[in-house]
Amino acid sequence: MTDPRSLDLAEGRLAALSWGDASAPAWLALHGWLDNAASFARLAPLLVERLGIRVVAIDFSGHGLSVPLPGEGDYALWDYCHDLLDACDSLGIEKATLLAHSMGAGVACLTAAALPERVSRLMLIDGLGALTTDSGDVPKQLRKGLLAHRRPVSPPPRYPDVRTAVAARVAGGATRIDTETAQPLVERNLIALPDGRVQLRTDGRLLRPSPLRLSPEQLLAILATIRCPLLLMEGAAGILGDREVAQRLRSVVSGLERRVLKGGHHLHLEPGSVAVVADTILAWYRS
Repeated sequence: MTDPRSLDLAEGRLAALSWGDASAPAWLALHGWLDNAASFARLAPLLVERLGIRVVAIDFSGHGLSVPLPGEGDYALWDYCHDLLDACDSLGIEKATLLAHSMGAGVACLTAAALPERVSRLMLIDGLGALTTDSGDVPKQLRKGLLAHRRPVSPPPRYPDVRTAVAARVAGGATRIDTETAQPLVERNLIALPDGRVQLRTDGRLLRPSPLRLSPEQLLAILATIRCPLLLMEGAAGILGDREVAQRLRSVVSGLERRVLKGGHHLHLEPGSVAVVADTILAWYRS
């Protein structure tokens, strides 16, 4: 497997991992909530070898080795659009090919809809759009967000060793993940402490509920605006499937090509599924 290079982008604000020759055409990879650039540690080398490209995976603000957002404010999905754009500017990418998982897929969709001149292709992995709040539930959601903001941020968890930290992620993750799949994500997200223990780097503010979200109608309008080629790869055991909301989201995207592949939410990182994801991308990209 090709070893990645570490990068600092956006004047040191964003950390990244890069696979492939620096002179090759670059794809930007965007990870999911509470993950980091190591999300693409198994997929990127396969794409680099077979397509002759460069894959640059960033850590979103507050994730991995990137700098948390300044001040005491909370993170909104659209804040990460600036991470995407700042990374592209640092890399000299005028119009990006985006490889995006879960929350990263939401960021990619928002950017492609609002700034179509900056996005050429979308390859989304088990994610489309974003979490929404019905208009009648906005006051309730705002209340949750405001109250959470006023509570102290919990100190980052500490663990006796990496194995225990990985086990905690497997047991407590928002979506199902196995030990081998979680390992690279957790390793990149840890700080070694002087006493031999390890501590999570993740900004605790990421765990706060969002004070405001897009409404379902707003999200549908955003997705309907996307005009670039779009490949959606879903895990057969992922988070989308044939749920009514997922069907509605897919139905409004012009030219969306859907592939349901073996695997779960992190199918691009699962050792047993990553090769199929790479094959699917290659076939679509070359068609």
